[in-house]
Amino acid sequence: VQTCALPILEIVRADVSRQEDVEALLTELGRHGRPLRGVVHAAGVLADATALTLDAERLRVVMGPKVHGAWNLHVLTRELPLDFFVLYASAAGLVGSPGQGGYAAANTFLDALAHHRRGQGLPALSIDWGAFSEVGMAASQADGGARLASRGVRSIHPEEGLAVLERLLESDR
Repeated sequence: VQTCALPILEIVRADVSRQEDVEALLTELGRHGRPLRGVVHAAGVLADATALTLDAERLRVVMGPKVHGAWNLHVLTRELPLDFFVLYASAAGLVGSPGQGGYAAANTFLDALAHHRRGQGLPALSIDWGAFSEVGMAASQADGGARLASRGVRSIHPEEGLAVLERLLESDR
């Protein structure tokens, strides 16, 4: 009988928009002798507003987790030998969505950060996801799926999303 030590997967919730929180998390991992092998940044907050009502506070709410969070993770892990660095962006950054200018800008930043990391020889993958069925922000809204379906946009089933993620991680895209 041969035994195999499986890598430890630990999911940790932290406010990645706060650099000191990310530093503390990385310090704690190091203290336990657990090397960080990858990052999946899946933070997101909506604060919809039309261009006429968009203000600094709404932008801060949306940009904090996505922009500051991704940047903190980038800066604080760029010297680590990561196998992957995945950014969950949104198709809203590519095609826009009414009232989501700040959200679209934050997701576009994630795409740009992935290009920046790849240019430095670092692992990076930014996925411009559509809405998921059953999980995520669109699913948590009472009419999220129906509203998108009325525009001809189909939701992604979670198992389908995992299969896509697996294929993307195995590729060099």
